[in-house]
Amino acid sequence: MSSWTRWHGPAMARLWGFCWLAVGFWRAGLACPTSCKCSASRIWCSDPSPGIVAFPRLEPSSADPENITEIFIANQKRLEIINEDDVAAYVGLKNLTIVDSGLKFVAHKAFLKNSNLQHINFTRNKLTSLSRKHFRHLDLSELILVGNPFTCSCDIMWLKTLQETKSSPDTQNLYCLNESSKNIPLASLQIPNCGLPSASLAAPNLTVEEGKSITLSCTVAGDPVPNLYWDVGNLVSKHMNETSNTQGSLRITNISSDDSGKQISCVAENLVGEDQDSVNLTVHFAPTITFLESPTSDHHWCIPFTVKGNPKPALQWFYNGAILNESKYICTKIHVTNHTEYHGCLQLDNPTHMNNGDYTLIAKNEYGKDEKQISAHFMGWPGIDNGANPNYPDVIYEDYGTAANDIGDTTNRSNEIPSTDVADKTGREHLSVYAVVVIASVVGFCLVVMLFLLKLARHSKFGMKGPASVISNDDDSASPLHHISNGSNTPSSSEGGPDAVIIGMTKIPVIENPQYFGITNSQLKPDTWPRGSPKTA
Repeated sequence: MSSWTRWHGPAMARLWGFCWLAVGFWRAGLACPTSCKCSASRIWCSDPSPGIVAFPRLEPSSADPENITEIFIANQKRLEIINEDDVAAYVGLKNLTIVDSGLKFVAHKAFLKNSNLQHINFTRNKLTSLSRKHFRHLDLSELILVGNPFTCSCDIMWLKTLQETKSSPDTQNLYCLNESSKNIPLASLQIPNCGLPSASLAAPNLTVEEGKSITLSCTVAGDPVPNLYWDVGNLVSKHMNETSNTQGSLRITNISSDDSGKQISCVAENLVGEDQDSVNLTVHFAPTITFLESPTSDHHWCIPFTVKGNPKPALQWFYNGAILNESKYICTKIHVTNHTEYHGCLQLDNPTHMNNGDYTLIAKNEYGKDEKQISAHFMGWPGIDNGANPNYPDVIYEDYGTAANDIGDTTNRSNEIPSTDVADKTGREHLSVYAVVVIASVVGFCLVVMLFLLKLARHSKFGMKGPASVISNDDDSASPLHHISNGSNTPSSSEGGPDAVIIGMTKIPVIENPQYFGITNSQLKPDTWPRGSPKTA
């Protein structure tokens, strides 16, 4: 039992893993050619014995050639040719080095699929000629060809031109063998009838209206006689070309607005190099609103839109059918311009329910116009759950009569008067109304309080009036009987007797409590009685 566990437990798993790893290395070794070593991203062949006779290839079933970024080959005297399909599988190749080997010939399309190539080193091989067509589609940062026995001919004059135009100070000392097998510096090589070509494009005014047609003509010259071809890039419009010797023409029909701004080139090419003449196509067309969506909130509220048009269209917004004047609180912003396409938004700063409604964008130029509408809802109306209010105030329909805004000027200043948007105006009017209501309420409240205080003071004990009112200056003035009236001149002065107190217009009898005042009637001073009143003993 212990033996079974030992061979079927973790130990067995580790053993199987080691076996699979060994098999993987063995398969990779089988895929790598003899005299070469391979890794996931690199192939290097430097062992001269037995060496390789063909460009190294990996078996597709055992490795992924797309991951190879560097191939290094050295001391391979029997390697003479690079065929068209030898390097095609290594599409990720960046560095190719073949040095001290027997390389004599490179096919014209050998590097057609290796657009990532940046460094090529063919030092000390047996190359006698090399065409520029091998490399014209590559963006090489380094091409080293030192130590090759080039033959002095027009086929390698492109290398001289390359050396002359190269900005790097590290110029290679390239030589070629003349008819006498003498080394001639490439920099001083002169070959009769071997020069750069020229191209001249005779084009009419390339500003054309959408849907029209146009024909371009080109003439090339040079010795050797150059080939002529057209480089139209990704032209959408239908086109066809005709070439006869050194003359060529390009016919473009039913021109699309998508081709506005594109470059069209006439190219002349021979053994020495190439030349080209180019023009830019400008297409005029009516505006089109290709995108308009409901408002989104970020730092500000934004109604996003995209407009295409050439010449640049003028933009005008309408709010519920009325012209929308722009201000610092609501204005058109263009964020991205792509030749004839404009991406932007109608920006609103803190909109309220007063800004809810239909927004219409009109784009117009001399070739036509386009319009689209979107419904915007920023917040619900106060006191209404669903936020809907079909009865908009009349003020938001006011037409201010200002001109439409151009894309380049996002604020309307046509009348030299600072324009305000509808929401700004109505907001200030409502704010003024609210302020007036609040102030009036405060003033009314203050008046009510003042009237109440005046009425209260009139009926207080300090406000009792009468002709017999006496306020004593003696110490006994605390007695309420010191503030009495005999009522002789009042309607009820004969009622209630002498010991009555007039409160307001009513005379109330009062009975004194000697214990309350601490005195008797006999202790009262005679001079505290009003004149004409009977004195009691």
